Amino acid sequence: MDPGDAHLRRGAVKMAIITLPYRYIERLAGTDRQTIIDRIPMIGADIERIEEDHVDVEFFPNRPDLYSPEGVARAMRGFLGLEEGLSAYTVRPSGITFSVDPDLADIRPFLGSAVIRNVNFDEEAIESLMALQEALHWAVGRGRGKVAIGVHDLDTVTPPFRYVASPRDRSFVPLDFEREMTMEEILADHPKGRDYAHLVENFDKFPLIVDADDRVLSFPPIINGELTRVTAATKNILLDCTGTDRKAVMTAVNIICTALIEAGATVETVTVDGEEMPTLAPAERVVSVAECSRLLGLPLTPQEMARLLRRMRFGAEPDGDSRVRVLVPCYRSDILHDWDIFEDVAIAHGIENFDAALPATSTVAQEHPIPALAGAVRSVMTGLGYLEMIPFTLTNERVLYTNMQRDPAPGTLRLLHPISEEQTVVRTDLLPLLMEMLLANKHRELPQRLFAVGDVVEDCTTYQKAAAVSIHPSADFSEAYAAADVLCREISLSYTVTESADPAFLDGRRGDIIVDGRIVGVFGEIHPAVLGAFDLEHPVAAFALDLRAVPGYPVPPGTP
Repeated sequence: MDPGDAHLRRGAVKMAIITLPYRYIERLAGTDRQTIIDRIPMIGADIERIEEDHVDVEFFPNRPDLYSPEGVARAMRGFLGLEEGLSAYTVRPSGITFSVDPDLADIRPFLGSAVIRNVNFDEEAIESLMALQEALHWAVGRGRGKVAIGVHDLDTVTPPFRYVASPRDRSFVPLDFEREMTMEEILADHPKGRDYAHLVENFDKFPLIVDADDRVLSFPPIINGELTRVTAATKNILLDCTGTDRKAVMTAVNIICTALIEAGATVETVTVDGEEMPTLAPAERVVSVAECSRLLGLPLTPQEMARLLRRMRFGAEPDGDSRVRVLVPCYRSDILHDWDIFEDVAIAHGIENFDAALPATSTVAQEHPIPALAGAVRSVMTGLGYLEMIPFTLTNERVLYTNMQRDPAPGTLRLLHPISEEQTVVRTDLLPLLMEMLLANKHRELPQRLFAVGDVVEDCTTYQKAAAVSIHPSADFSEAYAAADVLCREISLSYTVTESADPAFLDGRRGDIIVDGRIVGVFGEIHPAVLGAFDLEHPVAAFALDLRAVPGYPVPPGTP
């Protein structure tokens, strides 16, 4: 199974929108649809829309275990008091083995697997699994770069299985095709190949999963084989999760296995190079009742705290007079600190049950000049018809510099342990991120006029910039100049203009904004090569401005 896009809303903060069919969620949760609609916001969800046969619910990225009707039903049964405490997930050996080729060490080294039997797939269950798979590709797998998930009809193949580094000219029939294609042809001609080719195209060999008869199950992270397509007739599943991060791989395995158990299936282990997986065992923590009470403002006892945690589907028992012993379910990858557990205590207590109170101290506030300046920029730009974007603080050098034809800033702050190739540095500019936003919105109508104002970091110093872009067939130098001029005038910034040499802009149609003999901004038409790097098809007029040049900006600038 290799689904299309799940229901995801993409923006500055990405969240998953999960479809809950009423008939399916009522059966799994053991309650009626109105109760679910009324109470689900209290576990940290937003209702996106209510339809005749389903409700769409939005969850934050830290709870991928709720990205399926099965996971939501499990949480709701606890929250509503219908079934409390830790779910008991048992696994037994399948006798099936997987071997991992050492040549994959520098390509895609980690493999997680399980056998899932006695599945009962109706249309709603298949759609649920497909949506969960693709949502995990995004939330845990970072666009399949970190984790890719394969779901196969086990009864069509023969164990044992091998995860190998294959020559690039190996051929098989990919999902949704009727003819054999080499893996290089798949990257060039298959829709999924084109979407994800960048993850593997630079390797001499490609990852491949084959069975005992050397038949292809999957070309991770690109596409499964047609041989193992999952249908309504499928009863037994082989799950594979491959990736570059072992913890993320096993998180995906645990979430999918437990979701299918909630739907009535059973799970068996697979031996991967001698290791039995998955265990589905909980992790144990011992937490302080006093610390939880202090943070939440609740007079909790160990017994009361344990009871609340059991409503959130933890195993929990008092451990003496001041602590609680907590068993954290294997699917709760978001529990990183004791405070994450305390948050669930607050949710179980009921956010609506906390008393609102004024602070014990009284102060007189004054707006800081930096947010005041940012507010002025927003007023001007929205008045000009621009829509504000809030780009991610983390990005990468390809977007910031390579695509913009600029040299890397010497003061760029790099992450020591980045979670993906897309988030390796802290932003030093806003304009490249707006260009990236235009790419994400290529399918939208024109014109598009976007701006951003916010923090950037250089030489470990935080300060503020503003930037704006306008894309449409007639976007030109004059439009960029006019927008920059209006902004500077309205924020009382006196400036002069000289010809610019910024390689991100078109020669002869670019200008530098000069204040006190120093370049503080640039405007003009974006260079065609930059447009090509961002895969944009229309002219872009843009400007960027360093807000430290504005009169009244705090000195010394920034926050070390």
